[in-house]
Amino acid sequence: MQYTEKLSFIIYPLISWYQEHKRPLPWRDDPTPYHVWISEIMLQQTRIEAVIPYYHRFLTELPDVKALSKVDDDKLMKLWEGLGYYSRARNLKKAAIQIMTEHGGDLPEEASDLRKLSGIGDYTAGAIASISFGKPEPAVDGNVLRVITRVLGCFDDIMLPATKKMISEELRAVYPKGEDAKNLTQAIMELGESLCIPNGEPKCEACPLRKHCTASLEDITDKLPVKTPKKARKIEKRTVLLLSCRGKYAICKRPETGLLAKLWEYPNLDGHADEEDVASWFHRKGITPISIRPIGEAVHIFTHIEWHMQGFAAECAEETSEFSWYTAEEIRTQFAIPTAFRFFTKQLE
Repeated sequence: MQYTEKLSFIIYPLISWYQEHKRPLPWRDDPTPYHVWISEIMLQQTRIEAVIPYYHRFLTELPDVKALSKVDDDKLMKLWEGLGYYSRARNLKKAAIQIMTEHGGDLPEEASDLRKLSGIGDYTAGAIASISFGKPEPAVDGNVLRVITRVLGCFDDIMLPATKKMISEELRAVYPKGEDAKNLTQAIMELGESLCIPNGEPKCEACPLRKHCTASLEDITDKLPVKTPKKARKIEKRTVLLLSCRGKYAICKRPETGLLAKLWEYPNLDGHADEEDVASWFHRKGITPISIRPIGEAVHIFTHIEWHMQGFAAECAEETSEFSWYTAEEIRTQFAIPTAFRFFTKQLE
C-alpha cells in the first residue's frame, strides 16, 4: 500500500470540514438504507438540485422496499420520467424483489451482499454500507477519484478499472468505522462537488486538504486527474410522427430490450424522411392522413449516441389498432414518455 500513510492524514481534516460545511439534504437528514439506496441511484449522472423533487415524489408513492417490489411497471416509469437511464429504475424493482425474498425486506449490511443485488455496483454498495451501517467501505466514483488522485499526485488513468480498484483498496486500508465512516464517505463526495470540482479551477484556498494535496502544493491541479477522452458519440437520425385523430394521439411501446426498453414513444422512423417518405409509410400502414405538416427538429444526447430528430404532425381519418390512442392530458399524466421526445410532447395541443 504505497499511499496508506498519506491518506491517513486526510481522514479527520475531511470529517471535521464536512461537519461544519455539509449541505442539508433530505437523504442526509434520514439516512436509512432504503433512502440512501434510492438517492444514490437517482444521483448517478444527475444534479442534486434536480434529484430532490424526484426523491420526495418517489418516497411519497413508494415509501419502503415492499412498496417498490410491488409497484406497477408503468407507474414506476412515470415516477422516474425525466431522470433518464430507465434501466436503473427497473433494477431498483428487481433488487427490491430480491431483498423481500432473500433478506426479509431489509437491505443487507455488508457491501459484498449489497453487490449481489440488481443494479448495485461497488460505488452504491460502498455508499449504503458506510453511510447507513457505518462499515469501513469507500464509495469510489468520479468525484472521489478526482479528489484522491489530486491529493496523491497520482497520474494513473482514472478511466481504467485498475486505477479505481487501487484507489478503493488504498482508501479501505485507512477507512474508519461507525459514524466516522458515514461522515467520511459524504465528506469526500461533498468536497468533490463543491471545491475540488471537475470543470473549472478548483477552490484550493478553501480546501481542508490543501496542506496535504500534492496537486495543490505543486500547482498541477490542471493536470489531474488523468482521464482518457471518451469516444465520439454515434449519431442516429430519426423521424418522429405525431399522429392525431379527433383529439387523441398515437403512442406505442418500445421493444423489450435495448435503449429505452419498454417505454412509451411516438411512432418514428429510422433516418430523416421527407413528406413523400412519410406518405409512403402511411400507405403501408393502411392509414389515411387528412394532413401532414413538419413540426421542427430536436437533438437528444445519450451517453454513447445522439438522436438527431425531425418531426411531422398528421391528422388521421381514423385510429389504427397498431397504436394506442390517448389525449394529450392522458399522455402527459399517465405515461412515461422519455425525455428524448420532450420537444415533440410539447407540440401536443
